[in-house]
Amino acid sequence: MPGSAKAMTVCTVGGLILVTAYTVALGGNGWLWFGWVVLGLLTVGVLAARA
Repeated sequence: MPGSAKAMTVCTVGGLILVTAYTVALGGNGWLWFGWVVLGLLTVGVLAARA
């Protein structure tokens, strides 16, 4: 896995952890989840393009 794809994957997983922690601590925020889904889709696209 190239460096940029690996960094994007790490950011996506880190984002999931942060959004989940925020949701547990302060309640859900739809925009945070929407942003994470967009980031996840971008990451999948990058990984698919590299394959």
